[in-house]
Amino acid sequence: MPSPKRSIHVVAGVITDARGRILLNRRTENRDMAGLWEFPGGKREAGETSEQALVRELREELGIEAEIGEWIMDVPQHYPDKHLTLDVRHIRSWKGTPRGREGQAITWVAPDKLGRYSMPPADLPVVAALRQPDRYLITPAPEDGEHGPQRWQDQLQEAVAAGQQRIQLRLPAAHPQRQALIEQALRAHRQGVQWLLNRDIELARTLGVGVHLGSEQLATLQERPLPAGQLVAASCHDLAQLQAAQRLGCDFAVLGPVLATASHPDATPLGWEAFAALRAQVSLPIYALGGLDAGHVSQARRHGGQGIAAIRGLWPGG
Repeated sequence: MPSPKRSIHVVAGVITDARGRILLNRRTENRDMAGLWEFPGGKREAGETSEQALVRELREELGIEAEIGEWIMDVPQHYPDKHLTLDVRHIRSWKGTPRGREGQAITWVAPDKLGRYSMPPADLPVVAALRQPDRYLITPAPEDGEHGPQRWQDQLQEAVAAGQQRIQLRLPAAHPQRQALIEQALRAHRQGVQWLLNRDIELARTLGVGVHLGSEQLATLQERPLPAGQLVAASCHDLAQLQAAQRLGCDFAVLGPVLATASHPDATPLGWEAFAALRAQVSLPIYALGGLDAGHVSQARRHGGQGIAAIRGLWPGG
């Protein structure tokens, strides 16, 4: 019978300088995952708080006395030999000059360049949390009636004005004004919003926007359906689908339902612990979906999520 995996709690710091650059450590040759870059920090020892552990680790690794800032997220991650929880904090103030006191290379990186660095699986969701929106709006279908399409456009305008930056346009394929509504939305709000179309790969390719794949599409695709400049996301409900999304090179996934939801009353909710357990087995950014609103973002981050995805919980008047 295999030995149970050990569980460790690691605290890491996102150290940001006055220019907004972020410090990365390179793992030395005598450690596992040697050569990969990571956010500096280390294991929390018995009797330590996370803050105490991070102060000690940054003193030992970098020779600085750090002032621990706000919490960012916890990332549960399964490795072959251990279960790890990565507890991540901001560091914007410290005394001393950071240097690699344990023989490791260090570098300062602009946030938009973090993706160029090979990192351990647990660090990748942190990069996404620093760079990508924590809310993903999924639009409802327009209401029936003569004024339904215009009201839908007005509500979409309100959502963009309220700061929604990542939006899935989810209109029924049979809607008579579907493409016209999509094109009107893109013309009105092209700048500052990341748009994805529900399931329609060809139209997304034509319009130069992203696509959100249905879970049933994951099994039919052998490669990423759009180039790197156009987002690809996927709806997932289990580990096999998450792993398929990761193999395809999806930029993020949506996992749920986490809580009971009126739109799918017969679906059994995962719950937060099952969400975290599934998230721990891949390194994708994952939005929690199902019965959630903006007030659940912090809870999603506590369980390793990028944030929350929602229709009613984020749609104006929803």
